[in-house]
Amino acid sequence: MRILVCKLRHHGDVLLSSPVFTALKNRYPDALIDAYIYRETHPMLDGHPAIQNYILLGKEKLPKWKKLWRDFKILRHIRKNKYDMVINLTEGDRGALAALVSKAKTRIGFDPEGSGMWGKSRCYTHIAKICPHPRHTVERQLDVLRNLQIFPRPEERELTFHIPSSAKSHAQTLLNGLNDFILIHPVSRWLFKCWPEDKMAALIDTLCQRGENIVLTSSPDKLELAMLERIQSKTKAPVLNLGGKSQLKELGALIEKSKLLITVDSVPLHISSALKAPVVALFGPTSEINWAPYRNPDARIVTQNMSCRPCYRPGCADSGKSDCLETLPLSAVLKAIDELLPVYTGVNSNSGF
Repeated sequence: MRILVCKLRHHGDVLLSSPVFTALKNRYPDALIDAYIYRETHPMLDGHPAIQNYILLGKEKLPKWKKLWRDFKILRHIRKNKYDMVINLTEGDRGALAALVSKAKTRIGFDPEGSGMWGKSRCYTHIAKICPHPRHTVERQLDVLRNLQIFPRPEERELTFHIPSSAKSHAQTLLNGLNDFILIHPVSRWLFKCWPEDKMAALIDTLCQRGENIVLTSSPDKLELAMLERIQSKTKAPVLNLGGKSQLKELGALIEKSKLLITVDSVPLHISSALKAPVVALFGPTSEINWAPYRNPDARIVTQNMSCRPCYRPGCADSGKSDCLETLPLSAVLKAIDELLPVYTGVNSNSGF
C-alpha cells in the first residue's frame, strides 16, 4: 500500500502534522508513506520513522512557464507512484490537484466550503468536515483520519522532531561551552506576534540579575535579526546572540539543551512540544487554543483575556502592533517563568549532548 500525505504550509504547521504519519504507520505497518511538502519545511519532518520519501516543492521565484513545468513534473511523478491513498491536510488547491491526478482509490481532504478552484470537492472520494469550534491544529488534522475510521490513540498523537547528532554537535559549538542557560526566541515570521522590544529587554535584564545566562535566537531573516539587535542594544546585561546562526535542527538541539525556552507564537514553541522541553509562550492576536504547546506538561501560556482576541489581525486596526501584547505586563511573564524554573534551576535536565 502506498500513501501520500500533502501538507503545503509553513514550518510549524508541518511539524504539527507529524502525528498523522505516526497513526497511519501504526494502522498500516507495511505501507510506504510519502510526504508532499515545501522544501524549506523538510527539516520539520526529516528523520520521521514513518515517512519513506519526500516530494519537495520549492518556493523560489520562477517565470510562470517554469512554475507550470515544475508543477507538471511533480504531478506526473505523483501519478507514476500509483498511490492507493492521498490525504490533503490543507484547504489548498495543490493538494487537491495531487489527489485528483493520483487516481488513488481513497482521496480525502477538508471540505473546501466553496473556496479555491472550481470543483475542488470532486477531487476527493471523502470529505472531512471542519469542526466549527476552536480546536488545536493537531487534532484538527487528525480529524481527516477519523473520517476514515482511524481514531489515533493518545500515545500516537505525540509530535515527532528528530535531531541528528551532527546538529547537536554544531549547537554545542555555537554555545562555546555554555551549558546552563535560558533560550529566548522573541521573534516570528509575523512581527505583530512579538512582545514589545523594551519589555523583552527588561525581562532579559531581570533574568540576568537573577544569575541566569541568556541566549537569543532567530531565523536569518533581516527583519528578525534587526529586532534581535535592537533588543540587545536595550539590555544592560551581556547575552549570547545566535540570531541567524542555527538551522532548524540546531535550534531544536538548543531548545533541548536549554533549561527554559521563552518565545512567542512561532516554530520554537512547537519544537519544544515535540521535545517536552519547558517553555513559556506569549500569545497576542493568535489563538492559544489552536496553536498552544501541545501535550507538553512543562508549558505555560501568557496572554490577556480581551474580548477582541484572537483577532488574527496584523496589529490593532492593522497597525502592526497589538494592544494585547503592548499592555502585557512583565510581571505576568515572570510569574509563568517562576512556575517552571524552580524545577529546573541548577539542574541540566535536558542532557542532549
